[in-house]
Order: sequence, then structure tokens, then C-alpha cells
Amino acid sequence: MLANLHVKNLALIEEADINFKDGLNILTGETGAGKSIILGSVNLALGGKAVSDLIRSGADYALTELSFDIESEAVKEKLTAFGVEELEEGQLIISRKITPTRSQIKVNGQTYTLGQVREMASWLIDIHGQHDNQLLLNESHHIDILDAYAKESLAEVKAALKEVYAAYVKQKQELQALDTDEESRNREISFIEFEVSEIESAQLSEGEDTQLEADYQKMLHAQKIMEEMAVVEQNLVSGQDNVSDKLGQAVRALNSAAVYDDRLSGLCATLADVESLLSDAARMTADYVEDAAFDAETFQQVQQRLDFINSLKMKYGQTTAEILAYAESRKERLEQLQSHDELIAKLKRELAEKEKRLSGLSAQLSDLRKAAAQKLCAQIRAALQDLNFADVRFEAVFEQTGHFSANGTDNMYFVIAANPGEALKPLSKVASGGELSRIMLAIRTVTANQDDIGTLIFDEIDAGISGRTAQRVAEKLCTLSQKRQVICITHLPQIAAMADVHFMIEKSVQDNKTVTSIYRLLDTQCVEELARLLGGSTITEAVRANAQELCHQAAAYKNK
Repeated sequence: MLANLHVKNLALIEEADINFKDGLNILTGETGAGKSIILGSVNLALGGKAVSDLIRSGADYALTELSFDIESEAVKEKLTAFGVEELEEGQLIISRKITPTRSQIKVNGQTYTLGQVREMASWLIDIHGQHDNQLLLNESHHIDILDAYAKESLAEVKAALKEVYAAYVKQKQELQALDTDEESRNREISFIEFEVSEIESAQLSEGEDTQLEADYQKMLHAQKIMEEMAVVEQNLVSGQDNVSDKLGQAVRALNSAAVYDDRLSGLCATLADVESLLSDAARMTADYVEDAAFDAETFQQVQQRLDFINSLKMKYGQTTAEILAYAESRKERLEQLQSHDELIAKLKRELAEKEKRLSGLSAQLSDLRKAAAQKLCAQIRAALQDLNFADVRFEAVFEQTGHFSANGTDNMYFVIAANPGEALKPLSKVASGGELSRIMLAIRTVTANQDDIGTLIFDEIDAGISGRTAQRVAEKLCTLSQKRQVICITHLPQIAAMADVHFMIEKSVQDNKTVTSIYRLLDTQCVEELARLLGGSTITEAVRANAQELCHQAAAYKNK
């Protein structure tokens, strides 16, 4: 659940701390007090769009921070797989800092991208506002609602369908690539034969270019190498005062001295080893000089071969290994073209088999969806009746798209008849704003047990409703809050009366600055706020009594 919201320097909020609780958390306040800022700060922390205008006037930055208590082991596993650390006690903190030039978002102290945080948010919290209600008018979204409701029963078939469809698309693309006229095919065959012939006639070996480059560099600098090796040879053995002569003198002198002092025997052995190593070095130097004679003809051959290989690299690959691999791929393509008719016939047979498999899986998926849709619609009808749709009919209509997809061949949309005697019609044809809010609430109530999301936020779900319908919506929110934490921004006293925790949002002027503040109401303050919602600017004792009665009715409903 969402345990805490901390906001600093955001729009009209100087600093605010809200400690949410289990159950139904209600936020109320005058129009323009800043209720939308609260929801906006949650959206910001969860990866919503940030603009520098959100920073409070006179501040250097804005900060919004959400603290979650994660109880679901499944959600913990997802977060851990995402690289989130320090989840042992189930605490997750998402913070976002916004400056005029940048924004930074962190999860438990680690920096993440907005896209990554949005994905994490989908496991933690579900926000419903007027925009989400409008999604009900988009019929392409309806099948997503059904699939989310029936995800366990559909999972195996959908996974198989996705795999077969991916193979089907790939094979269809291969077939389209082969669908060329004979003239174009012959031109391509001729070109590929030239490429393969050029590469094969080069008789390349893997790594040949690397060795040739090393030989070329050595030959290119042969003169410099020989000059330096001559210096080495002179200093070691042939020059005046060379090291070998001087070391020989030292060895002989030391041996003479060792005749008179046994302690010098160790030094004699060491110096003898040095003399032996020096002799080896002198011999190796002489061998190198003898073998390194510059051959102009060999140098020219290496240079020409290297130039030829480099010309092949410009066309076929950056290394000899890549050139050889390219030749193999072109041979495969050549074989396809030369056996064009047989290959097309083979691909068409395989494609027909996959279409048959797709048809079977799509039909199986459609049957499962239709069975799930009956249950879903029955539960939504019951939920709508609880929301004062007395004689409502709510059904799912299935149509075939006429083409395959990874999601099957179904097109499904909901239809409703809100009153007796009316024909079933799409939601976009009959549903008002208030009806859309109730339909969305009914759907969310039914699907609440299908995921591990711990927190639901409803932004003014009371739009367009009043009276008995408002009471039914309040009762439904109360029922929903027994399974999940619910946070609701509302203008209706019937909904506010059901609060387990009630927060007040107020706007005031302090030091010539407009400030929005949020605080939790005590029981007596709750009654006063309900009276304000009931009576507006004039609150009489009768209005207070009415507010008190609403509180009693809400308490009675909760204790049923």
C-alpha cells in the first residue's frame, strides 16, 4: 500500500506530508484548493511528464516522494528482478527531484529511467481519473479488460499463439522476399555468383589479414630495425669496450680472488650465469640479423596481397572472418534462388500449416474468452445494480477481425442497456459521464482480485452523480477498500462519510503567498467538513445534524 506522500515546492504546496492508512482514504477541499496537485504529485513520482513550471515560485527545485509498504511476495520478486535493493522489510521509496534543467528519479536510492519506474508503478498502484473513464469509450480497450480478468485461464493459449504468430510472420516475410519476377531473380543470381567467385578465388584464410599486416609493418621498418640491432650487436660483442669483453674480464678477476676467499664462490656462480645469459642474447641477436635480410620482392608480394584483401573488406566485411561468413550467407541465398520454385512451394506448405495452427489456437482463445466474458458481464451487472443501475443489462459482443494477430482474431466490445425496454448499445452511444464513472468502478470492483496491485486511486469518480446513486457508489468504494487500499478525491458527502481516514486540502495566503496545505481531520472536524459539502457556504445546525446522520449511516454500513 501507499504509506506516505511527501511533497515539497510543487506548485502551491510549500511542503506536505500525508500518511495514508489501510481502507478508504478520502481527500476533500474547495474547488481550486489543490486536490489535482496531490494526484499530479503522485503521477510525477511514478514517471509522469515534468515541466519546470511545476516548481514553486522562488524555489530551486520541486520534490515528490512516495513510500510503499510491499506485502505481496510476487511484487517483491518482480522488483528484485528489476534490480531494486533493500526490500527485506518490504519498504519501497520512489522519489523524483525536478530542477529547471533536469529531473532525477530514484527507487530506494538507485537511479532509474522514467520508463522503468512506470513499469514498476503498474505493479504498485492503479490510478483512475476522468481520462480512464474515457477509455471505456474506446472499444479496442475492452478486450484488454476481459483478458486481464481471465489472464490465468488464457495465459497458456495466448503464449502458444504469440509464439506461432511470430513464426508465421517471419515465414510470410521470407515468402515475400522470394516473390520476385524471373528477370530480377536471374540478375540477383548473376551478381551473387560474381561475389562468391571473387571471394573463393582469393583463397582467404581466417586471420590472414592480421598476420599480413604484422609482416608488412615489420618489412616497412626493416632499415630502422637493422640499424638498432647493429647497435645492440656492437654493444654486446663486436664493439670496442663491449659488454661481453668487460664481463669476461670481471669473471676472470673474480675467479682469481675466490682462490683466496671461499665467500666469493656464490658471487662467482652468479656472475657465470650472467655471462651465460649474455652469450645467449648475443647469439640470438646474431641469428635475428642473419635471418632479417630485407627482400624487396617478398615485400611487394605482401603489400599487393594486403591491398587486395583490403579491397575485399570494403565490399564484404571488416575482417577475413567476416568476408568468409558473408560468402557462406550468399551461397545460402544463391541456393534459395536456384531452387526458387521448390522453396516457395515448401514455404507455402509450412505457412498453410501455421495458418491452420493459428486458426485452431485463435478459436480456442475465442471460446475461452466467451466463457470468461459471460462470468465477467454477470459480475459487472451485479456490481452495476449495487450502483443503482436497477434493471441494467451488460453484455460482451464478439466479432472476427478477419486476420491473424498475436492476440487472436477477436474484436470484442461491451454493450449496455441501462433501462428496461432499451436495446443494447455500445457504451459510447448511451453512457453519460456519471454512468461511465460507475461502470469503471463496477469493472474495477470485479477485477480487484485479479492482480497484486495494493493501492487504487479514484480522482472524482463522483462526477455527474448525486442522491441515492452517490450513496451506492460510496458503499461500493467502502466494499472495495476492504480488499485494497483506496484513495479517493471527492466532492460528495456520501462518499466522504465512508472514510476510514479523511484528509482536508485547503488553500490560504501566508506572507503574501498562496499556499496549499493538507492535514488529517479528527472526528469532529470530519462532521464539519461533511456539513460544508452538504450546505456550501452556509452551515446551519440542521446541516450539521444531517452530516452527523451521514456519519452514523456510514458506520452502520461498515459494521454490517
